[in-house]
Amino acid sequence: MRKGYKQTEVGVIPENWEIYSGEQITTLIGKGASPRWQGFEYSDSGMLFVTSENVRDGYLDVSAPKYLPLEFHEKLKRTKLQKNDILINLVGASIGRSCQIREELGEANVNQAVAVFRVNNQYSSSFIAFYFQEPLTVKRILDMQVDAARQNISLGNLRGFQIPLPPTLAEQEAIAEALSDADALIESLETLLAKKRQVKQGAMSELLTGKRRVVESGKWEEKTIGELGNCFAGGTPSTFNSAFWNGDIFWLPSGRVQNCILDNPVDDEIKITKLGLQNSAAKLIKAHSVLVAITGATCGNIASLEFEAAANQSVVAIEPINSVNYRFLYYSLLMKRNAILSLQSGSAQGGVNLRAVKSIIVDCPSLPEQTAIAEILSDMDAEIRAVEEKLSKARAVKAGMMSALLTGRVRLV
Repeated sequence: MRKGYKQTEVGVIPENWEIYSGEQITTLIGKGASPRWQGFEYSDSGMLFVTSENVRDGYLDVSAPKYLPLEFHEKLKRTKLQKNDILINLVGASIGRSCQIREELGEANVNQAVAVFRVNNQYSSSFIAFYFQEPLTVKRILDMQVDAARQNISLGNLRGFQIPLPPTLAEQEAIAEALSDADALIESLETLLAKKRQVKQGAMSELLTGKRRVVESGKWEEKTIGELGNCFAGGTPSTFNSAFWNGDIFWLPSGRVQNCILDNPVDDEIKITKLGLQNSAAKLIKAHSVLVAITGATCGNIASLEFEAAANQSVVAIEPINSVNYRFLYYSLLMKRNAILSLQSGSAQGGVNLRAVKSIIVDCPSLPEQTAIAEILSDMDAEIRAVEEKLSKARAVKAGMMSALLTGRVRLV
């Protein structure tokens, strides 16, 4: 035990932190009601009606708002929502999901699946909102679930729920401010990422249809995939023969085909042996090929393969001929995902067969124009990946901050 810390029922916390029950730090812990039980139907205006679907992890999503008559609002006077209220889901698959209301909503209320946790102004509502989002806290909430026909927690559970708090409002607010700054960075990166993805989508729509030309190289020609490359499906070595597995050849299941560029094998990439390759339908796929998932949940997904590998039978590989830029082909097929999905058969599992993939038509300019288009889109992808990496790091930093600050392991005051 570090000096200045103590062991409690909620874990190790600083000696001068105290544990409070939900009831001790709130002016309200309540929930709404079902409008149907009261005889009300949704309307075009009136009271904003918040359900568990609106309560996301750390934010309130009212992008698709629902409204009820104000008469229903008056029946639920106790749970009229206010700025800084904390909302916690009580029922179903989203139990424990919570958020804080950070801005005025106007007339708004909740249903019976959402708890309103209104913090006394002697304490920081933002600190407590972050505490409810911390993974170990969420686990404690989930551990309170009642084993009934539909999993749930009660208002009584929240009234008795124990929360460790720093001794002063100033320290609580300093911690909340630091975590809010982390949230602001994450939000800005998410906005930037969405914008870059939207710009790329627009560029694909223009460049891959010839609406915008980057190289004037004559007319485009319609070509089938069968004409553009060597196409074949993969296979799986017998799982009963250990000599076929854990070799030196990368082997990709269809789950790896995720509308992405596979530029490097992952650390836990599955591998097969040369013997496994020779004794199965699997074939070695050249680097700079394109993969199409043809069955299951990933059917229609595309990947650009940058390294040599084999794949399973739910993947078709396309090794482009010399007059085809593989990245151009990858982006072209990304644009045709809906067309690929429309080729699925009516079998139990669905799926697209090799012949159907070969029949897909792609509009092709000359190789120099293909290359120019591929370079532009590849640069955009690189920018998107860079933002994705920053976003992933920002989320990891915030997670570490929450773990350290909300337990007092790191002190700001």
